[in-house]
Amino acid sequence: MPIIRVELWEGRSNEDKASLIKALTDATVGVIGCPEGAVQVVIYDVPKASWGIGGENCVNRPSSGQR
Repeated sequence: MPIIRVELWEGRSNEDKASLIKALTDATVGVIGCPEGAVQVVIYDVPKASWGIGGENCVNRPSSGQR
């Protein structure tokens, strides 16, 4: 049973998360041939204050690509 863990900055809509879950599930089924019902996707919403890149906190970092 594949388990896919995704960590994102918090703030994505439930619709965006549902689309991501569906796309990841479809890709996994297509690549490894497992049943769709076996794929689990877990999304962790992480506050920017709890995320750092290049030694800096991401609180003031722009959300590139985020809708």
